[in-house]
Amino acid sequence: MTIKRIGHRYTDSNTGKVLDVWFPRSNKEIARNCLALKVGAIKSDFVVVELEINDAPKSAEDAYLRLHLLSECAVQPNKINLDGVFGLLNNVAWTSAGPVLATDVESLRELIAGEEHHLNVTSIDKFPRMTDYVIPEGVRIGNADRVRLGAHLASGTTVMHEGFVNFNAGTLGGSMVEGRISASVVVGDGSDIGGGASIMGTLSGGGKQVISIGERNLLGANAGLGISLGNDCIVEAGLYLTAGTKVKAPDGGIVAARDLSGQSGLLFRRNSISGQVEASVSNSSTWGGLNTALHSND
Repeated sequence: MTIKRIGHRYTDSNTGKVLDVWFPRSNKEIARNCLALKVGAIKSDFVVVELEINDAPKSAEDAYLRLHLLSECAVQPNKINLDGVFGLLNNVAWTSAGPVLATDVESLRELIAGEEHHLNVTSIDKFPRMTDYVIPEGVRIGNADRVRLGAHLASGTTVMHEGFVNFNAGTLGGSMVEGRISASVVVGDGSDIGGGASIMGTLSGGGKQVISIGERNLLGANAGLGISLGNDCIVEAGLYLTAGTKVKAPDGGIVAARDLSGQSGLLFRRNSISGQVEASVSNSSTWGGLNTALHSND
């Protein structure tokens, strides 16, 4: 699929490095303004980007459009090529006066010294927060700093204040996110990622195994997950289930958790007497499911 969009670009005045590009959904030439632009620390212009989603990104402008498409829910995580995206993006100080290179924050302070503005640096990162560029429909986000541009949040999703969603990751339906959804991880409709829970992604350590969570699953508070879940599964609070964890299967045999990856209808818990991790046939109705009224985010 080929996509062509018009974006508004900020670049560093001295080096010409791309700081960011905003692609309005209307695909119109809409200019932004900020204090860093006013004092000459950065420059702006319009750029037209055309990309094929299966090809690797070729520039920072190309990369930004891909991140926008994910956050607009125009494409799903892992369905668009992001190979090499880190190397294309510059490390940027995201400030209340506009984006600048991380090395130029002090220079910016000096340039705006005559302005009635207290400079606030919200982060120093290659990825900005999503809500400064894309507002997804039917979504609530408690702390916008914890959702990166490139996150995919389907309508009906609630991200609580301690929840985190990385780029090229997110939800495919209404979900509660109180834990961490790492890069490449997708969570199906009706699933709950409990407070402090963690799902392994593919960024650190060169991991290539893409983990997914199906529909109507509960990942308990402070639990961890290193395998995929099918539908209607429960992982006990506090249980960290890695691919190599030895699990007593429903038939009584001992297997590695990876052998149960992707299966539906399982309850994973640690026997409080023996310490053995066990998988039994679950009844997902025991946790009640998501509160539909809570996730009607109109």
